Amino acid sequence: MTTPKPLQDLAANGVSVWLDDLSRDRISSGNLQEMIDDHGVVGVTTNPSIFQAALAEGHAYDEQVAELARDGRSVDETVFSLTTRDVHDACEIFMPVFERTDGEDGRVSIEVDPRSAHDTAKTVQEAKALRDAVDQPNVLIKIPATLEGLPAISQVLAEGISVNVTLIFSLDRYRAVMNAFLTGLEQAREKGKDLSQIRSVASFFVSRVDGEIDKRLDAIGTDEAKALRGKAGLANARLAYQAYEEVFSTPRWASLEAAGAHPQRPLWASTGVKDPAYPDTMYVTELVAPGTVNTMPEKTLDATADHGEVTGDTVTGSYAEATAVLDGLERLGISYSEVVDLLEREGVEKFEKSWAELLDRVQSELEKAAA
Repeated sequence: MTTPKPLQDLAANGVSVWLDDLSRDRISSGNLQEMIDDHGVVGVTTNPSIFQAALAEGHAYDEQVAELARDGRSVDETVFSLTTRDVHDACEIFMPVFERTDGEDGRVSIEVDPRSAHDTAKTVQEAKALRDAVDQPNVLIKIPATLEGLPAISQVLAEGISVNVTLIFSLDRYRAVMNAFLTGLEQAREKGKDLSQIRSVASFFVSRVDGEIDKRLDAIGTDEAKALRGKAGLANARLAYQAYEEVFSTPRWASLEAAGAHPQRPLWASTGVKDPAYPDTMYVTELVAPGTVNTMPEKTLDATADHGEVTGDTVTGSYAEATAVLDGLERLGISYSEVVDLLEREGVEKFEKSWAELLDRVQSELEKAAA
């Protein structure tokens, strides 16, 4: 089967299509391979919520849980074993893509324990443990872009570990993430690491911005407020791409590039449309730009394959309009900095909650297996 034309068009315009989901059933049934063959998917992202959902369904993990229960493993050790095995197996499936794209794609992401999001040393320790457990060259370790996460990003990259920076909502924080990336590569160069083997993406969240700002616009209720609904997420992401273009055209970057480094690609995350009033492919077709990744839940991927209209680059050159959107929000009394700070806090809390639910479920499965 050929990849649907809209997905081919995304690739032709420099967008890598990744799937935002993973489960053992998806791996063992051959579905993940089908996604590569039939939908042009060239990478996968996971997060605590995805693993929590995967373990809540079916019996794919029962055998391994029983084995770990017999070995007397703790709930934390069990979750670590279950998730790293899935990511290891997915990495094997994506290895041909990894080799074909010279390491740019064919990537599978796994996130550090969200309870470590505000602890730099623990994040670094966990990133190394995940890298060692998965033991595949195409794994990306996800680190949240909290203030404490920034130095961890640099330290992990300095060890030659490829990183997916997640939970980025604000333009200021995104610039700090790119700075942490450059610092990490500079440190890796000092340690004699091969920079060409280190890859990174920066996951900039889109739909959650609209979700929060639209609520505030609805509360204001004026015509001016209504006219700005559904525009903040795209405007924010487009200005992030402008920042990316600026940072990766500096002499500091040129020096690293000359040493073999690859740029940290912007990755559009949270691309599933929450408001049914908006086109279901909005956060895909309106964020087409060279050198980007779009990681989609399956529903969004299917919608894009079915009726997405890719009209070329929809980001470059839109910066004045995007700035006007954010300026308009401030005029209405909606504080950009307050919104993005809230979204970061909620993002970390949401993953901590999913992780706690995952631990509870696995704990009960271990007890059942032991009995």
